[in-house]
Amino acid sequence: MNRPRIVIIGAGFAGFHAARRLHRLARARADVIIVNTTDYFLYVPLLPEVATGILEPRRVTVSIADTLPGVQLVLGEVDGLDLDSRRVRYADPTGARGELGYDRLIIAAGSVNKLLPIPGVAEHAHGFRGIPEAVFLRDHLTQQLELADATDDQDERDALCTFVVVGAGYTGTEVAAHGVLYTELLRKRHPRLRDQHLRWMLLDIADRVLPELDERLSRTADKVLRDRGVEVRMGLSVEEATEAGVRLTDHTNVPTRSLIWCVGVRPDPVVEALGLKTEKGRLVVDEYLRVPGRPEVFACGDAAAVPDLTRPGEITPMTAQHAERQGRRAASNVAASFGTGELKPYVHKDLGFVVDLGGTQAAADPLHIPLAGLPAKVVTRGYHLLSMPGNRLRTATDWLFDAVLRRQTTQLNVIPAADVPLETSNPEQVRKHTKS
Repeated sequence: MNRPRIVIIGAGFAGFHAARRLHRLARARADVIIVNTTDYFLYVPLLPEVATGILEPRRVTVSIADTLPGVQLVLGEVDGLDLDSRRVRYADPTGARGELGYDRLIIAAGSVNKLLPIPGVAEHAHGFRGIPEAVFLRDHLTQQLELADATDDQDERDALCTFVVVGAGYTGTEVAAHGVLYTELLRKRHPRLRDQHLRWMLLDIADRVLPELDERLSRTADKVLRDRGVEVRMGLSVEEATEAGVRLTDHTNVPTRSLIWCVGVRPDPVVEALGLKTEKGRLVVDEYLRVPGRPEVFACGDAAAVPDLTRPGEITPMTAQHAERQGRRAASNVAASFGTGELKPYVHKDLGFVVDLGGTQAAADPLHIPLAGLPAKVVTRGYHLLSMPGNRLRTATDWLFDAVLRRQTTQLNVIPAADVPLETSNPEQVRKHTKS
């Protein structure tokens, strides 16, 4: 008899942990297949350390083949779902097309950059979602200081040494906090830039940094950024971007060659193209992570609008903490649908958050106890090591080397700017290949 086939779309926090649990629960009773564009799980929270030379890129990637033996990996980008015939359509890295049938489907497609209708942003800004963007940013920051060192035009030098980060959530705050330390390190290695001012700006339309967190953590992060010279400008954003710089919503012009877009994310367009009910762009599911009317289809992570049973009437936020736990619950409920275990709702209370601010600084509230400075840093790095499904020793070793050795700052020039556009998905292209 043919064994049941469980297909998981995506290997982010939700998809990877769903596959990991299903591999344990299903064992030889079902085939588990992951469709993903890369052969690794990416530990996104440490990307700012890749972008500033603390960690090597492979440290934040965990091989699917090594950690999920027995789970089949299909390299490809899903661009079509036929829910009636239970087929998943995808294109592999060579452009060849393929299809997979399934008995159960877990949609954990994740998210892509959120674009706003602001002139010039798509052309001149760069996002921060994966390894290519992190490696590009590291090279870009290095290059800007090297170009500034080479010019005698003070206006051009000022523009090259100005960095604008839009979005003061987790990603933007950490990028600005790590970035200002990295460029200061670079400046010290260029004697001609000894008296050059390095200008970092962090913008957000919110009224405070890290608006989704407790105000005490927000104040900690804000103070660290301002003490390092970052211009924290709340209630402000970009009105237009050009090759020469940006115009802010207060009509101020800022000459810059560096616009880093960390405004937020939106669900993968494959979700919207299904034609099913969505909430805030996320696929509506019940408390068991099932898609209404499609008992064989589950969704979790950023792709799903999961009811938050601890806050009736609301949905869970798009965080790695929720995605990981939802992936595990979706896997257990898929197994329960085959008679292994019991169907249970997703219930989770946040145990706290950690924000790495570079150097010896961090903000954390483990078990909702607010911490700052070195104690928060210890908690933050300990949390990341425990959360990573691999590469823990290598990551810890890189941290040790960074503490005692001179950081390497050479450009690799392996990621051209054209290869990391801000817009990473084309909803119209997906819609053409999808039917509900």
